[in-house]
Amino acid sequence: MGTDPRPTLFLSDLHLSPDRPGAVAAFHAFASGPARDAAAVYVLGDLFDWWVGDDQMGNRLAAAVVASLAGIAKVGVPIFVGCGNRDFLLGERFARATGATLLPDFTVVDLHGVRTLLCHGDELCTDDTEYQAYRARMRAPETQARLLALPYFVRLGIAWWLRRRSGNENALKPEAIMDVAGSAVVAALRDHRARRLIHGHTHRPARHELDVDGTRCERFVLADWHDRGHYLAVGADGVHAHEVYG
Repeated sequence: MGTDPRPTLFLSDLHLSPDRPGAVAAFHAFASGPARDAAAVYVLGDLFDWWVGDDQMGNRLAAAVVASLAGIAKVGVPIFVGCGNRDFLLGERFARATGATLLPDFTVVDLHGVRTLLCHGDELCTDDTEYQAYRARMRAPETQARLLALPYFVRLGIAWWLRRRSGNENALKPEAIMDVAGSAVVAALRDHRARRLIHGHTHRPARHELDVDGTRCERFVLADWHDRGHYLAVGADGVHAHEVYG
């Protein structure tokens, strides 16, 4: 990947749903355009605003997104998809249908000689201990098995309730507690021996510089999607942010 002249593209927090027609249109434009000229495409979580199981692929919007991802894979561009806090139930049926590889919480890639750590970002919000306890509970295999055993319409109801509860609770939390913790960022870079971190989740796009044990490192936060799309292109000439419209 490091010698491929084409850039590697990163995106996250699309939150695709019928409520975001601009984001949906931008995603299909991305999939039929820039994505097909990439060395690889990484979706770092929350591709969908909710995902209640791979039977959701019967939904018209989800089926169209799956088809667009499969179109990228068919032209030979590797696709990697991470699970976010909204779509952590993405499974192997989805992976087979799209041609994508599902990512673990943390992934390390070499991008033109820079060891780069990838994640959704919620793993790093360790100051929010209440959320971390919820995350651990929902990611447990036994919890997911129980959820997936429920009828589809019940899972949709649970997803609606969880999104509403999350919005109400977040409105009462201090801003800082919902951002990544600096200590968690340093620990992740140190543990994975990386010089660069790319993540989403916080909806606070930026580039940060930091020192990890005397080594200058950088952290890129991906933008969330609304009326247009955003992605980061990492190539031999550096890191560049781009927008895409439907």
